[in-house]
This record gives sequence, C-alpha cells and structure tokens, in this order.
Amino acid sequence: MIATQSIATISSEPSVITPEEALAILEGKEPFLYVLKEASDQRFKYFGNKVRIHILDNIKNGYCPEDCGYCAQRKGGDSGIKEYSLKSEEEIWEDAKLAKASGAYRFCMVTSGRGPTDKAVDKLATTISRINSELGLKVCLSAGILDAKKARVLKDAGLDRYNHNLNTSESNYNEICSTHTFKDRLSTLEAASSAEIGLCSGLIVGMGEQNSDLVQVAFELKRLGVISIPVNFFIPIKGHAVALNTSLTPEYCIRVLSVFRLVNPDSEIRIGAGREGHLGSLQSMGLYVANSLFADGYLNVKGSEISQTMNLIRDCGMVPEFSEGIPQGWENYEKEFLYEEKNFPDLYKFKK
Repeated sequence: MIATQSIATISSEPSVITPEEALAILEGKEPFLYVLKEASDQRFKYFGNKVRIHILDNIKNGYCPEDCGYCAQRKGGDSGIKEYSLKSEEEIWEDAKLAKASGAYRFCMVTSGRGPTDKAVDKLATTISRINSELGLKVCLSAGILDAKKARVLKDAGLDRYNHNLNTSESNYNEICSTHTFKDRLSTLEAASSAEIGLCSGLIVGMGEQNSDLVQVAFELKRLGVISIPVNFFIPIKGHAVALNTSLTPEYCIRVLSVFRLVNPDSEIRIGAGREGHLGSLQSMGLYVANSLFADGYLNVKGSEISQTMNLIRDCGMVPEFSEGIPQGWENYEKEFLYEEKNFPDLYKFKK
C-alpha cells in the first residue's frame, strides 16, 4: 500500500502510547519485535512504503557565538572545520539543483549563528522563492532563533519548513548549552508556527540524558504539533564539549525511533545524523519505523552517499518519495550483484 502524499503542516493525530508506555519501551520492558510491529503499523498507515530523502546544504559554516556543546561550530570549539560566510544566491541555487537531481524530497539550508539579521532574512527569502518557483523543490531552513516578523517574510517567500531542534529536554538543557535557553527554542518554534510554517524539530540522542528526558521531548513535540522530527544520534568528534555518554546499541536506537513514531504517528520521523555508526546493520529496520532520512552526509560529518541510500531504500522494498512524484529511472542507482559470474573467482575461500 502506498499512502497519499500529505501536505499537512501540523501533526494532528493523537499519540497511541502514554508517557509510561514510552518509558517502558526505552527501558526494554516491551519485546523488541512487538514494539517494531506497532511502530511499523503506524508508519505504513500514514506514509505507505515511501521514503523521503533530505539533503543538507550548510550555507554558512562556523563563526558562531553560541556554545552548544554538541556542535563542531560552537565558539571556542577548535574543531578544525572550514569556516565561511553565507553563500551567494547562485552557490545555493547550484546546490539546490544538484540536490533535486540526486533525488531530494526536500532541500535543507542550514546557517550557523544565533539567528539571522533582517538583511540575511531578505536574502534567504529571495533564494527560497527562486528555488520554489524554478525548481519546484520543497525547502526547509535552519537559521537559529527567529521572531514572528522574520518568520512571516520567510513564509511569504514560500518556505515549507523551519527547523529548530529542541535537542534535549528542558530539565537537561543547561547541561548542553548556556548561551540560550530551552524557552528561546520554544519561542522560535511558536513564531514559525504562528506564520503557518510547518515545524521541523527533533533531538540528539546520546548526550547523557535519561530515558525520561527522551519521553519528555517526544510529548513536547506532540504538544507543538511538529510535523517533521529528525532523530539524531550523537556523533562524538573533535570540538564538542559533551561526550557520548549514553549507551546507543542498534536495538536501543530502533526503540527510540519507535517511541517518537508512536507518540507522533502522523509526523515525518527522520533517521538523522549517526545512523551509519549507531544503527549499523539495523539501518534498514529503522526504515520500517521512520519514513525519512538524510543522505550525502550531515553538517560537518560525512555520511552515506546518495547511491548507498537509494540501495538501502530499495533493499527494504520501498521507494523514494521525490518532490514531484516518483519519476522513472530512479532504479539507475545500481549496485553490483555479488554473485555475478565475473565475481566467481574472488568468492572462493581457498584457491589453488
């Protein structure tokens, strides 16, 4: 069954589990396959066998005054990343064209910094409008703290989604950042929502939080009606102020994805950063819970290439959901069949 593509901007379906049941899933008190089936049922009910591919474009890197402990771009991080100012409209345009040609459902533009200036918002609005009108590609923007006035400018330009992750629970927020608050993040989401921009907001798992923190975030996103939820798994690299201090087994990661699906059944649940390392051989199983993923890497960390992502989707018996339907030819992302005749000589364990 293939579900009809949704154009909703707000998650409206009720949760199918309670906070207590969500906690039991994370604590391993519910059988893994039972959890997987329950989450998978909701995933296929709302999204069928389609998978949305998101491609990130880091349009401004570094020079950030914020001290988010999970970010390589944080002030004083000394991570060794390349710093650059906001890309030109033409540079972003070329990136967007490449993303669409690669099979992106949505083009995600990300800038570093506390939040955009009025001048930057006007520039971004012009770029968003052009991408919408000439490419027909859906756009998500992540540009930091936003007020209602700036949100309206972006909405009028045709912005489809605004990303601003909660990242962790309110009670744990002081452990990962000191230059802004959890309430600052809520205010940004509320400003975007008031402008009728679809909300994209998720979290990073593995920063020392408790299971109860994850449950709090899941239900806070439900309260806000967030329609797109990236679930990232912390990647410990140079420059971070926090360390990976929560055990992330592949099974646990699937349980986390399942909780967010069951709490937010009609939201787009995206397997975010860290899927290659933390989900490992269970990546494909993750797609039976989530209906979306990032391809071609993350902000400052490499990830799976587009061809690998396409093959992952195909191996699951699913299809990519492109911005304009499913065009013929996506099968061109071919992988070599191991048991082709030409490979026979290399398959022998012992050779003469």
